[in-house]
Amino acid sequence: MLNRIAGARGAALALAAAGVIALVSGTAQAAPKTVDPKASSIVTGDASALGFDPAKLDVAREALKADVASGKIAGAYLLVGRHGKVAFREGFGVQGPGQTAPVSDETIFRVFSMTKPIVSVVAMTLVEEGKLDLDAPVSKYLPEYANLAVWQADGSTVPAARPMLVRHLMSHTSGLIYGFIMPQAPISKAWAAGGEYRNDLTAREYAKLIAKLPLKAEPGTAWNYSHSTDVLGAVVEVAGGKTLDVLVKERVTGPLGMTDTMFWQPEAKRARFAEPAKGDAGVYYDYAKPTPYLSGGGGLSSTTEDYLRFVLMLAGDGEYKGVRILKKETLMRMRQDETTPEIRKAGLFFPGPGMGFGLGFSLVLDDKLQRPGTGTFSWWGIAGTEFWVDPKNDVFMVFMVQARELAMEYQRKNRAWIYDALAK
Repeated sequence: MLNRIAGARGAALALAAAGVIALVSGTAQAAPKTVDPKASSIVTGDASALGFDPAKLDVAREALKADVASGKIAGAYLLVGRHGKVAFREGFGVQGPGQTAPVSDETIFRVFSMTKPIVSVVAMTLVEEGKLDLDAPVSKYLPEYANLAVWQADGSTVPAARPMLVRHLMSHTSGLIYGFIMPQAPISKAWAAGGEYRNDLTAREYAKLIAKLPLKAEPGTAWNYSHSTDVLGAVVEVAGGKTLDVLVKERVTGPLGMTDTMFWQPEAKRARFAEPAKGDAGVYYDYAKPTPYLSGGGGLSSTTEDYLRFVLMLAGDGEYKGVRILKKETLMRMRQDETTPEIRKAGLFFPGPGMGFGLGFSLVLDDKLQRPGTGTFSWWGIAGTEFWVDPKNDVFMVFMVQARELAMEYQRKNRAWIYDALAK
């Protein structure tokens, strides 16, 4: 695997930084091992034996080939698996317009909001250690969140009557927003004027800026997709005592051997960067030109092979290849719905009917209304990347693309392609 040998040294250093021994009842014990970064996460199985109809999986193959041939996308990668093995994996097209390098499992994609589940898992490792309290006010970690204001229809604000809790950040019930979702709304314009789109601040500085902006709703009363996980990143820095990139590496990507998953990529990897068929300077930042801002809500880039390690850890109840990232009960807590019909109705709940939202993941609550099985947990990124873990059917998937305008279309198609092909 490309860059895996060099990555192994970095992962080992991260593990050493976390402490090479642990003291339990006065006895020195070996630290948790790191998944071998040189060994691929992709273990191929027979599609038919795994319960898929190969002919129906070909529908996905031919459709993606057609999208490349028509110029609709430059390239994409789809991986589908079951029972821990991969039934379908294929790269389509090239890494970007004018390029000749084909898309592979080592192509690096901006995963945007697929950063959120990783940062949420980092937060939960701190919860396990007693360093972070889900039910504590955010102001316990970020004092500026003690005096929040809620936007009113006439453009005025009133003091928030409820505290914003840490779990509100993880479930997007904080009252915060993303201004780009409804850019012409008065509150969105107020956020833009207040500095929402700045990237010259650290995570902690950015959280301070956000605290000065009005909430769309009282914390805990409505679901609105937002900068919540960006603020969570600042909370994690305070609780963990280190910068977010270091905490992500020490607690998730390092132990799992995810050597190509990071906030900013080295210039030496540029030959593997995916680019969109249609450019959008407001979305597709340069992977190798860092700003001070480490976005917990959307700053990571990754490969299919790397992100699959994270997905298989989730499918393994918090453990992958003998390396435990979370306790099973901790992951189960993340998969509890934090919404209610009232909360979903009060906000702009775009996961859709039959869905809820936990601590960092969307949740399938009713598979009569959604194709993946009840209990499926997942999320996606604005450029169209997506993953899910379906415990009911023991199905997992990772999809990589850079096509913001097609994100929702590919979500619908992925569900149809995969579950139409699931024969038993």
